[in-house]
Amino acid sequence: MKKKNPTSIIGSRTARSDALAKVCGTEKFVADYMYDGMLHVAVIRSPVPHGELQGSNRRELEAMPGVVAVLFAEDIPGKNCIPVVLSDMPCLATGNVLYVGEPVGLIGAETPEAARKACAAARLDIRPLPAITDPEKSRDENAPKLYGDENVFTHLVMRSGDVQTAFQKASVIVEGTYRTPYQEHAYLEPQGMIATPEGDGAMKVTGSMQCPFYVQDAVAQVLGLPLAKVRIVQSTTGGAFGGKEDVPSFVATQAALVAHATGRSARLIYSREEDITTTSKRHPAVLHYRTAADKKGNLLAVEADYILDGGAYTTLSPVVLWRSIVHSVGPYRCPNIKVDARAVATNRVPCGAFRGFGSPQVLFAVESQMDRLADELGIEPAEFRRRNLLKSGDKTSTGQVLKDSVGSHQTLENALSAAGKAPEKKVSSSKRAGRGISTIFYGVGLGAGGEHLARTGATVQILRDGSAVFSVGTTEMGQGMRTALGQIVAEALGIPFERVQMTATDTSRVPDSGPTVASRATTMSGNALLSACKPIRETLFAVAAPLLNTTTDKLKLTQGQIESPSKTIPLQDVIDECFQRRENLAAEGWYRVEGTTFDKSTGQGDAYVTYAWSTNVVDIEVDTETGVVEVKRIFAAHDVGRAVNVSGVEGQIEGGSVQGMGYALMEDILSEDGVIRNPQFSTYIIPTAVDTPEIKPVIVEVPFEGGPFGAKGFGEQPLMGIAPAIANAISDAVGVRINELPLTPERVFAALNQKNKNED
Repeated sequence: MKKKNPTSIIGSRTARSDALAKVCGTEKFVADYMYDGMLHVAVIRSPVPHGELQGSNRRELEAMPGVVAVLFAEDIPGKNCIPVVLSDMPCLATGNVLYVGEPVGLIGAETPEAARKACAAARLDIRPLPAITDPEKSRDENAPKLYGDENVFTHLVMRSGDVQTAFQKASVIVEGTYRTPYQEHAYLEPQGMIATPEGDGAMKVTGSMQCPFYVQDAVAQVLGLPLAKVRIVQSTTGGAFGGKEDVPSFVATQAALVAHATGRSARLIYSREEDITTTSKRHPAVLHYRTAADKKGNLLAVEADYILDGGAYTTLSPVVLWRSIVHSVGPYRCPNIKVDARAVATNRVPCGAFRGFGSPQVLFAVESQMDRLADELGIEPAEFRRRNLLKSGDKTSTGQVLKDSVGSHQTLENALSAAGKAPEKKVSSSKRAGRGISTIFYGVGLGAGGEHLARTGATVQILRDGSAVFSVGTTEMGQGMRTALGQIVAEALGIPFERVQMTATDTSRVPDSGPTVASRATTMSGNALLSACKPIRETLFAVAAPLLNTTTDKLKLTQGQIESPSKTIPLQDVIDECFQRRENLAAEGWYRVEGTTFDKSTGQGDAYVTYAWSTNVVDIEVDTETGVVEVKRIFAAHDVGRAVNVSGVEGQIEGGSVQGMGYALMEDILSEDGVIRNPQFSTYIIPTAVDTPEIKPVIVEVPFEGGPFGAKGFGEQPLMGIAPAIANAISDAVGVRINELPLTPERVFAALNQKNKNED
């Protein structure tokens, strides 16, 4: 392991720079903003999953009290399209509606009450058409054709070695079909945007979002404006988890259309029910796996065929599927692979990004299969993983040779060490304890599937008083990016963290920096900021050298001072001298990823520049009389390259672990005929503080040479390994293997009953 660079801010426990305002309630979210003459927007939506639009009661709506604007697809001045990966999704439906809740029209009114009342009075003349809501039947010959001839948005493959021969030589083969559900993001703040017309026909949109440049593109296309006339500013964003990647483009264009048509500011805030019912979810999946090993416990072959339910439009399904297939064999050496993966169309709400981005589904299947192989061979699950985990110099399933920052084995050993001895199986007459393990990996950044977006810009300037301000194109949405990036700037410039300030993310301040997804913000924006800090440091050194009677190569910048071999000078004195000389202490930085490759015909290539690694050990108790599973302890070891903010890393691990528990045990969207039946937090159950177990974050640091101070992104992976670890723990406790999430008391109880019947 390479020695860490000595730093004073990087690797510290730093309080979040936005914590006080959020705790005290002084932080302003989009719903807190009001403008003179502002209109309120409501969305008219399809009540059916599939049908032909034939008319509406538009004139009646226009005559209602307080209504200022009623808009439908024919009123869109630009393209009726929300650009994501493909351009198949309209801003407002025209022709056919494809899912319950699809936007059809807009109401702009003087008050929220008038907008909602008019929206409720809207009558759409829709001729119902046959709908398909079962993804397993979407490719049937007689299924309604929503996309192409087979309702397949994307079909990806991975091929390596000779799977057929490997299975013939195997000592043990396990086979299973696994099912994973929708997962709702459950961010605290619902979707919301305010659009404000500006001079020269320009439009400013402020709102809650992850990807302002996506929003800029969508608003420009829908309004028919050049990008230069569309300015997007991120307001404080109360959580996202992927749910504010593509959906805000809808919300922004809906508000902007009303603002454009009326010349007045327009605000659109989704209700919680509207948000849950109509916005993107984690893709449900059906995964069939067949996995083989030899008698020594070496993984020989993986064969998989699975589908993700993409919903009515492609949105992000092609790239979600791409990430899923790259991770479909897990973090293991395997010479023989045959995987087919499809994202299919149904008449259900379109699915999109969610923390993990297609990986949690496949890793649930992979890690369940690993435990089953270990059990068949009589090998401890940890030992089976120890024998098969990738290490530096190995090839991944895509044929990529791992070169550095491979902390797989370190996370395994550190998590096992932290967990200590497994609990005794018998807790009481009705309760049994169990321990489960999962080992996972996660490609950091967009990878080869999104290489064209893998760039980031930043600006930095030192002000006269020695404080610094910076701007980036990635967004703070609760993950702690603002603090981590502030630490990077402070470390690079020798300025106290408290005197470094990040501006609101604004498309007019920095160039298109791609989306804030895929755990890329710290790595990408951190590198862009270091790029911007470099010329500023050079200027500081050039001015300081003669003051210290030395050359620039002998200077060192530390916190608050510049040092030469013989003496030091306060940094503020050098800054004062720079301003006196009219030197430039502002710079732009740029970073882009190079070197990723991928052959879609084989699924082979250097998919990502680096990977984050994790091992989770989970202790649970199962009540055999009720099927209730209680998580007692989670030991989560994560290789993060370098922890920029130790407290922030631990917080990510703790929060992601709890979110993973929800996915594992309780979160379940109930959908019937394309209608979501539980669109409130009273009926869509998520974990609370009462459900939270003891969580032990274990930070592993195997530095990544390409990251700022050795750091690499990892924010998504804390969720990803929890569900399989819990499933494996249930199997360990009571001897039943459940292949469908969530692992509700009903499912556990039914499995126990079936086991008892089989044993009788």
